[in-house]
Amino acid sequence: MCGIVGYVGAQDAAPILLEGLGRLEYRGYDSAGLAVLHRGALKVRKVSGRVADLAGDLPARFKGSPGIGHTRWATHGEPSVDNAHPHTDMAGRVAVVHNGIIENAEELRAKLTADGVEFASQTDTETVAHLVAAAFGAGAETLEQAVRLALRQVVGAYGLAVLDTEHPDRIVVARNGSPVLLGVGEKEMFVASDAAALVGYTRQVVYLDDGELATITATGYRTFTIDDRATAKSPSTIDWDIIGAEIGDHAHFLIKEILEQPRSIERALSGRLDERFSTAHLGGLNLTVREAREFRRVKILGCGSACYAGDLGAQLIEDLARVPASAESASEFRYRNPVVEPDTLYVAVSQSGETSDTLAAVQEIQRKGGKVIGVVNVVGSTIARQVDGGIYLHAGAEMSVAATKSFTSTVAAFALLALHLGRIRDLSPTEGARILAGLAKLPEQITAILEAEKETGAIEAVAKEIAARESVLFIGRRRGFPVAREGAQKLKEISYVHAEGYASAELKHGPLALVSPELPTVAVVPDDDLFDKNTSTLAEIKARRGPIFAVANRELPVEIADRTIVIPANEPELDPILQSVPLQLLAYHAAVALDRDVDRPRNLAKSVTVE
Repeated sequence: MCGIVGYVGAQDAAPILLEGLGRLEYRGYDSAGLAVLHRGALKVRKVSGRVADLAGDLPARFKGSPGIGHTRWATHGEPSVDNAHPHTDMAGRVAVVHNGIIENAEELRAKLTADGVEFASQTDTETVAHLVAAAFGAGAETLEQAVRLALRQVVGAYGLAVLDTEHPDRIVVARNGSPVLLGVGEKEMFVASDAAALVGYTRQVVYLDDGELATITATGYRTFTIDDRATAKSPSTIDWDIIGAEIGDHAHFLIKEILEQPRSIERALSGRLDERFSTAHLGGLNLTVREAREFRRVKILGCGSACYAGDLGAQLIEDLARVPASAESASEFRYRNPVVEPDTLYVAVSQSGETSDTLAAVQEIQRKGGKVIGVVNVVGSTIARQVDGGIYLHAGAEMSVAATKSFTSTVAAFALLALHLGRIRDLSPTEGARILAGLAKLPEQITAILEAEKETGAIEAVAKEIAARESVLFIGRRRGFPVAREGAQKLKEISYVHAEGYASAELKHGPLALVSPELPTVAVVPDDDLFDKNTSTLAEIKARRGPIFAVANRELPVEIADRTIVIPANEPELDPILQSVPLQLLAYHAAVALDRDVDRPRNLAKSVTVE
C-alpha cells in the first residue's frame, strides 16, 4: 500500500500524477514512483523518499500519457528504489502499481522463477507484473484479458492499475479488498485509491466493488468482472472540501485540524438537534422506531482511535439509552468466530471508511445476518457503501495521520445516536434537552480551550517536560479511561515517547510498580461523582514521588497535581470530548519539541487497507 493515481488523456500525465500523489502522501510515504507511456515505451522513475523527492528527480522532459503513480507504505521489502512502485516485467512492457497484500506471493514467485523470471525487488507486487506479461506469452490478446488471467492466480487483497506498451490508450484497474475509484473528466479519465487525489480535476467518480475491474480510456470507462461479465456503474458526485485538503498558513496539518474542531463539531451536529422533541434527527440510520426498540444490545467495532471513540460511544449508549453496549477491536472481532445475534445492533467506526479489519468485520456480521450501521467520515467510502445505514461525521478532510477532529466528531456522533435511541426508549424530554444543550455548547467550549492555550502556552510547557521523559502514564476513570487511552495513543504515535493508558483503579493492580520521579502521569480528573476517588489515586502516585499533570475543571492543589490544565465543564456524558482536546495539543507540542515528522509519523499510514 498505500496511494494510487492514474491518468489517461491529452495532457502529460506526470504533473497530474505528482499532484495527486502529494494529496495522498498522508497515506503512505516511504517511497514513490511514476510510470508513463511515451512513443511506445515505458518511462519509469522511482525514489526512496517523499513525493517532493520524486518531483525533484524527474527529468525536465518526463513526458507521456497514460501514466500511473504510487506512494508506498512498506509491507514486503524495506523502503528502497528497487521496492518502490511501479513494478515492471523483465521486458519493460507492463507496469503495475498495487495496494494490498498478495498472500500467495511466495508460491507465485517460486513458480515464476522456475519459468526463468528474474525478480528485481522483494515485493509481492512484482509478481503481478510478471503474471500479466506471462498471460500475453500464453496467448492473451488484450490487456483486459491478460489482467484477468493473471488475477485468477492471485490470492489476497489488491487495488491495482496496469499499463501496457502494446495498449497505449488505456489503463486497466482491479479491486479486491483495497479501494479503487475512477474519475470521469472531459475527454480524460483518472484512477485513484482515494478521492482526495482528484481534487480540482473532477467531481464525478465511479466506485469499484470487490471483484470488479475497469478499463479507462480518454473517452470513457468500462467495468466488468474477472469472468468478463459487464457491470453497470454510474458516476457519483462528490462535494469536495478543497480547503480541508490545504495546509494554509499552519506549520502542520495536525495543528490545523486540532484548531478546526469547533467547526467540525458544528458540522457533525448541524441539522441533527431536534429541540422540539428533545432528540437527535438521524435520517441516515435506516432504522424504524420499532426496529430500534427491538435491539437488546449494541456492539461497536473499530481500530485504534476509532475503537477508543467506540468505548466512549458504548458508555453514552448505556447511560442514555439504557441498552447494554460494548466496544471491541475490529481486528480481534473478525478472527474470533463471534456470535452474531439478530437482536444486536452493530456499529462500524472508521474515519476513512476503508479500514481493512473493520470492513472484514462488517462483511462477517452481514454474512451471518446481523444489522450493521456505520460511523464514517468519508462519503462514498467502502464501509459507508457496505453498511445498512449510518452517520456521516462531516469533519472535513483529515490529512494528518493522527486522528483529532475525526475522533471528537465520532464521539459527538455517538452522543447523537445515544440520544436518539434513548428518546425512543425511556430517556425523558428533560434529560434529552439537557444533552442537547450540552452538545450545543461544545464548539464554544472547545474554542475557549484553544484560545486559553494560545494565550498562556500552559499545555506546550507541560509538553516540553513530557518530551524529555522516556515513558508516560495516562490515567482516567469510567469515561476518562478511553480518553486516557486515546491521549496515550496520540503521544506515542507522533512523538515516539512511550505511553500507556490505564484505568485509574487498575494502578494498584500492577502499574503502580512503574511510578517514580522519572515517570510522569497525565490524569483526567473531571468534576464528577468520582472526583474524590480520582484525587485519592493521585495521592498514591504523589506518595511515590511521581510527577502529575492533571486535566481538570478546576485548579488542583500542588499537593495533588504538579500542574493543572483547566478546561470548561459540560454535561458529564460529554466531558470526554473536551478532555481530549488538551491531550491532542500535548502530543502535538511534544512532537514538535522533539522535531518529529508530525503529520507523517514513522511506520504509520492514515488509512490501513491491509491487515
